[in-house]
Amino acid sequence: MLRAAALIEKQGIPTASIISSGFVQQAGVVKKGLGIPLQVGVYPGAPMVDSEDVLRKKVQEELAPQVLRALTADPRAEEASESDPAPGEIVFTGTFDEIQEHFHQKLWSDGLPIVPPTRERVQAFLEFTDRDPDEVLRALPPEGREASITSIAVNGVMAGCRPEYMPLLVAAVEAMCDPRFRIEDAGSTPGWEPLVIVSGPIAAELAMNCGQSVMRVGRQANSSIGRFVRLYLRNVCGYRIPPGAGDKGSIAMSFNVALAENESYTHEIGWPTYAQDRGFQADENVVTVMSVVTISPPTYSAGDRAEDHVAQWADVMGQAFRYWCHTGFKRGVWHALIVAGPSIAQVIARDWSKDDVRRYLHAHMHVTAERATHYAKMTSTPTFDLKRLVSEGILPQQYAASDDPDRAVPMIIDPSMIDILVAGDPGRNQSRGYMSNHIQGPPTSRRVELPKQWKLMAGRRR
Repeated sequence: MLRAAALIEKQGIPTASIISSGFVQQAGVVKKGLGIPLQVGVYPGAPMVDSEDVLRKKVQEELAPQVLRALTADPRAEEASESDPAPGEIVFTGTFDEIQEHFHQKLWSDGLPIVPPTRERVQAFLEFTDRDPDEVLRALPPEGREASITSIAVNGVMAGCRPEYMPLLVAAVEAMCDPRFRIEDAGSTPGWEPLVIVSGPIAAELAMNCGQSVMRVGRQANSSIGRFVRLYLRNVCGYRIPPGAGDKGSIAMSFNVALAENESYTHEIGWPTYAQDRGFQADENVVTVMSVVTISPPTYSAGDRAEDHVAQWADVMGQAFRYWCHTGFKRGVWHALIVAGPSIAQVIARDWSKDDVRRYLHAHMHVTAERATHYAKMTSTPTFDLKRLVSEGILPQQYAASDDPDRAVPMIIDPSMIDILVAGDPGRNQSRGYMSNHIQGPPTSRRVELPKQWKLMAGRRR
């Protein structure tokens, strides 16, 4: 809302943005990043839990007078805020413990000990990229800081990454800088977390785990790359939790470790890899970043037919996805990622292609129109209506096939929105599903640019 107001204000038209009191601090962060003195009217509390009488009273007595003052007031300059250190500036000198405390007090850490980003350590990271250290990929919301190559190296050091991970870190930030990723929504109330998916030979070169406990903290590459993304969103974008602001995740989630696919096994069973599904070649190194708002339970399945396992996915993962799919309906898109255990994938691949799996899941994962409407109204969309979404061209015609509130509609809007990746314990029959947050954080991929001297650096990577 504030970003839209900024565009209007630039045309010389005064605005007053209406926000609830729980978003006041986050609004201050956004206003700082936009650099425009925007006016707001504050609704006290959460309107979704107020009765109609209470809502009307608050609007008349508290919100409306604020909006009127905001629209008629002279623009006010924002209070001066503490400026950020200049690139390359030494911000502190002290012992290891003193550095930890300084970074903690400045809100530059994620609450865990960080590796001090000394010039020597940062330079070691920069040697693993041919990009100019001063290159800026984009100014990132909400606080408007520049995503520079040096800033990636600094946060990579702090997150406990090794210098040779630098090409992956750059690719991950490039993916998040893509406007389609909508990084400006990374602090929204659902509290979704980015998931980094690494594809190509580099995953094995960097000893990334793709097998047993693949999503568990414990392997340096998987863990530190995942931590880096959350630290970067915090330090560069400004998505900080209290006593900071910017991150409005109501309860939120913790960071995901980076996920690597068991590509050799995927080739062995005759399926294309995740990166190939996304249009890349089998020998290309690729980083994909996507939002994750819901994770299914561990989904066990048994049987020697493809349908035995995929039907179980539709049932168990469908239950996990059902509640939140209405958010995708409102925008016409959301993405599901199925992480298939190797033993499960092997059985399925004997009978079905990945597209066969996608078509089955699309046909068998359903929600009733009544439940989707109910969930939407409970969240924040009292005007949710499937027929209207069809008439506006957002949803396919089948979502308005009848007026029966108990009619079943596909939970996944199109089979192409289902991704399948093979990873996990090959000795167990478990899979898991991951759901994105509608248009926020769709799977966004970038090729990994290795430095020209990558092969000569092999000894330094061991």
